[in-house]
Amino acid sequence: MSDHTPGPLHSALYRILRPLVRLLLRNGVPFGDFAELARRAYIETALKDFPERGRKMTDSRAAVLTGLTRKEVKRQREILSGQPLEPRQNRQGNRASRVVAGWVHDPRFQDAVGHPAVLTLDGSAGFAELVRLYSGDMTPRAVLDELLRVGVVAWKAEEGGMVELRKRAYVPAGDDSEMLHIFGEDVSDLVATIDYNLVSARQGRQPLFQRTLTYDNIPAEVIQEWRTLAGRQSQQLLEQLDGWLGPRDQDVSRNGEKTPLEPSVQASVSSTLKIRFRAVRTRG
Repeated sequence: MSDHTPGPLHSALYRILRPLVRLLLRNGVPFGDFAELARRAYIETALKDFPERGRKMTDSRAAVLTGLTRKEVKRQREILSGQPLEPRQNRQGNRASRVVAGWVHDPRFQDAVGHPAVLTLDGSAGFAELVRLYSGDMTPRAVLDELLRVGVVAWKAEEGGMVELRKRAYVPAGDDSEMLHIFGEDVSDLVATIDYNLVSARQGRQPLFQRTLTYDNIPAEVIQEWRTLAGRQSQQLLEQLDGWLGPRDQDVSRNGEKTPLEPSVQASVSSTLKIRFRAVRTRG
């Protein structure tokens, strides 16, 4: 830092880094690995997001912009060209989520009142067909095992082998790699939203909706009741939004069929509900 007095951005960055470093240390990631990834992120962002008007970003300008040497820019650019760190597509969790979304929104897999139907394994409107349409190349058995593992579906053997949807959302359980993938997506989306809102404010554009609810003096005995209430109402809100947005997703509206896609954007919603507890000394 050129200025030893931290500005608002430096202070915010340090607050972000503290829990991030805790996560890194707990998972055995040393500073050298983090520094290497930070250099790569700086250079990839400079090359992709800050091009000169009408011209590609040069190594020299990227070096000036990032404060790194041209040699380091060239090294990282060569690494990026051979091993890009883009999110992997068609992850197991992503495909399991699409199976659940198809089950919730595709009329072929709903009952007479529009709820997700209890499915047979086979048949034209069975679980295997649902998986074929929405999961890519995953087998019905692999998807069923994963959804059973996380409690999203139930196997009803007493009814001749039927599959019942118990939850409308796939949430990985006990899968560190999938949870870390979600962590990367959620945190990057939040930071990108705040960055967009900062720029929007300066340019007079409508910001994206982003709110945090915070209280710092809540009695500890109400925390379980609060978690139950917040979880239930947050789930209800997400299901209402999913009911509107889900049918408009092209994978769902095309009923899983491989037809040409219209231009699309990614849309998501997340909320933060935070409570700080103040330690209270009691008399004994």
